[in-house]
Amino acid sequence: MLGIGLLVFASQQGFLGGKAKRLLAKASWAQQQGNLPEAQAHLEELIATFPESPWADDALLRLGEVYEGQQQLVEARAMYRMLLERFPESPLLAKTQVRLGNVNVALLFSPIVTELDTVHVVRPGDTLGKIASSYRTTVEFVRRANGLQGDIIRPGQKLKIPKGTFSVVVDKSQNQLLLTENDQFVKTYRVATGKEDSPTPVGTFKVVNRIPDPVWYKQGAVVPPESPENILGTRWLGIDKKGYGIHGSVDPDAIGQRVTAGCVRMTNSDVEELFDIIPVGTDVTIVD
Repeated sequence: MLGIGLLVFASQQGFLGGKAKRLLAKASWAQQQGNLPEAQAHLEELIATFPESPWADDALLRLGEVYEGQQQLVEARAMYRMLLERFPESPLLAKTQVRLGNVNVALLFSPIVTELDTVHVVRPGDTLGKIASSYRTTVEFVRRANGLQGDIIRPGQKLKIPKGTFSVVVDKSQNQLLLTENDQFVKTYRVATGKEDSPTPVGTFKVVNRIPDPVWYKQGAVVPPESPENILGTRWLGIDKKGYGIHGSVDPDAIGQRVTAGCVRMTNSDVEELFDIIPVGTDVTIVD
């Protein structure tokens, strides 16, 4: 029994499986202790020295998490992308894609300027509305990316602005919405789509209006935004097929199912995030 116990202990500590396993074990211990710089050093050594080891995908995911924990979002994004590209059969793909999506959105709404952003220097007479319109983005995006609490801006102020083109693909078979920027993955969201007798329309459409706290006009009644019976939730993104759009929900448990009258339904928190990112004119492609 003692021999078996020693083998289990040795395996857990990384003494079996060579240096790569030992590095991963050391990194895991350091990460658990909150010593992120030490965990980072061990993981970076593992990835650089043993890129094809059986633990390389795990190391990439952990290193991304360590970078996130230190607010190194660009570095975290690079690790998650590398894992997805190098290990397409990894059992860690689903978890990695979720983390990558969260990092991508965090980067969008941070002051960090990436290759998909530009910097606008405020000129006399500029307003957030004018700036957002000229760059085909949203006022909400400019506010969030630059930490603005209101609409006041001053000449000479530098503002991060997205220069990429966002687009949306809704896959009805998966009840999933994919957000991309310049055809690069940004994030996926779970959605609800139309019932069998009132299916969500298939095709490519454009966002034609954006309404915060929408009123729901149903037959014989007007349901105000604050009503718990307002099925539109907190945001409405209307497309150029009359009566259809992407909106929030008062029943988040139904997300992931085919339960709507044809619209694409999201949780309120998800649709609020999407609302702040995509402007009028954004392509929305819906596929079976």
